[in-house]
Amino acid sequence: MANRLAREHVDINSGRIGVDGMQFDIDLAGPADGALVLFLHGFPQSKFAWRHELRPLAAAGYRAAAPNQRGYSPGARPGGLSDYGTQNLVADVFAIADALGAETFHLVGHDWGGALAWLAAAKAPDRLLSLTVLSRPHPDAFARALAETADQAHRSRHHKAFLNPETEALFLADNARRFRKMLASHDLPAADIDAYLEVLGTEDALGAAVNWYRAAGGNLTAKNSATANGLGPITVPTLYIWGDEDNSVGPDAANWTADFVDADYTFHRIAGVGHFITDQRPGVVAEPLLIHLMRNSG
Repeated sequence: MANRLAREHVDINSGRIGVDGMQFDIDLAGPADGALVLFLHGFPQSKFAWRHELRPLAAAGYRAAAPNQRGYSPGARPGGLSDYGTQNLVADVFAIADALGAETFHLVGHDWGGALAWLAAAKAPDRLLSLTVLSRPHPDAFARALAETADQAHRSRHHKAFLNPETEALFLADNARRFRKMLASHDLPAADIDAYLEVLGTEDALGAAVNWYRAAGGNLTAKNSATANGLGPITVPTLYIWGDEDNSVGPDAANWTADFVDADYTFHRIAGVGHFITDQRPGVVAEPLLIHLMRNSG
């Protein structure tokens, strides 16, 4: 009871942070001197996806930070397609941590944010105290599943659909009917969908978010987003969380992720949950995440 009350009295402060000439909208909670936990959202979401995680972490003494990433923040929406290449998106991760004064930090990512988290862990493992990824498997496990199973190719078929230059207009037409249908099909309530549309409800905003896919050529495999030889093993303590009803990531890629982590590794499988874990099962991530963070706080 005391812990729950402590969480309820934690303030989440919304503001902006300047990074490399851009302004990122960000939610912050917890003591300024706490170890930073940086949250990266996926598509088609926003920092709102982490609303159930910020308070528990802040109550435990961590500095929890959830930005709207490049393209999602109006002040961080460059116009060129190449601006949304993964190298720039990963650079943002470390630049935001720098702006928050964190030399080392814990990194948490879901979906596209998870893909960036894997890449960041490979790029600068010395800067990460721990890695937590929701839904998105290690890029090499994902590439293997795409190559070896028809199931994963079927689950990932939507990636290339986003290359259509009319995507944003189609998804926002008729009061964003297709956008709403896409998330409602994952059992997200209307209020959550409205919250995401507050960020992505214009063609400029949704187009910038979809540019992540366009710049990556429609897929997120290691061959596309890292090197021709794959990303290689991750050497950061890793927690991987996957819902067994995820229609975007099959069990093969999820199970094979263990083969590509050369560090302490925990696979936390959640029964009866799909791709949008934090929305579909509010609060379910906080406990395993806190255990992982405490184990790796140094």
